[in-house]
Amino acid sequence: MSSEHAPGFEALTRFVEEELDFATSHYNDSYLNRRFSSRLRRTRSDDFEGYLKLVREDPDEQVALLDALSINVTGFFRNPDVWEGIRSVLRTLSDEQERIHVWSTACADGREPYSMAMLGLDDPRTAGDQLSILATDISEPALETAREGVYESSKTIDIGDQLTFLSNYHRYVDQSGDRFEIREPVRRMVTFEHHDLINDGAKSGFDLVVCRNLFIYIDNGYKEEMLETISESLRPGGYLVIGKAETIPPDLKSDFTILDGRMRIYQKS
Repeated sequence: MSSEHAPGFEALTRFVEEELDFATSHYNDSYLNRRFSSRLRRTRSDDFEGYLKLVREDPDEQVALLDALSINVTGFFRNPDVWEGIRSVLRTLSDEQERIHVWSTACADGREPYSMAMLGLDDPRTAGDQLSILATDISEPALETAREGVYESSKTIDIGDQLTFLSNYHRYVDQSGDRFEIREPVRRMVTFEHHDLINDGAKSGFDLVVCRNLFIYIDNGYKEEMLETISESLRPGGYLVIGKAETIPPDLKSDFTILDGRMRIYQKS
């Protein structure tokens, strides 16, 4: 029996959806199993049934589980080739208008929107401080980290190496050993707020929406609905960037023109 069909798995997913208001039905079972199993190991629970008993009774564990379920894999300038494509989009927008409105969805701990802000300031051909960035996520702990703007390297993550996409990242980041703090001029460009792309409504008027590596965790039946929300949030002619392993559903392809198929950069028709 696969772990997704082990006793207690379905009951746990129902509890998280109905009591904790996290839309487990939108995510594929293999993703949910990995995140549930991680919390089982951390809490030394024997099985899903035992863990469900714990999470029902412990509000702190409910918070920890919701944080574990949030998509929080991120990095500064992740996939540098894609960031070269984003640079090109920002340059085009800068040639056309004085203010650029960007939405970074599922922003995790903020490294993607801060990357956007630093790129805007660093590239003389973009609008720089005319860039206005909204960054959203469903995880409050991740948003708290993002607002603080402080990151540390670890055994597996070299933040300094991530930042070398910029020729002189020290203009935007204060470094002390393995500790990196985003400077105030960069932080001023980004506004963080809670938003659930599954359950909350569309925004409006954005020139660029970046939503990378979220849809690979979502069941196919729900991807179209989420991308419709994003499409409604873009102005006509606005740009969309999704993950390199993701695609636009067939029913929405008429909404977008492919600008770079390999980098998954699109323009709203």
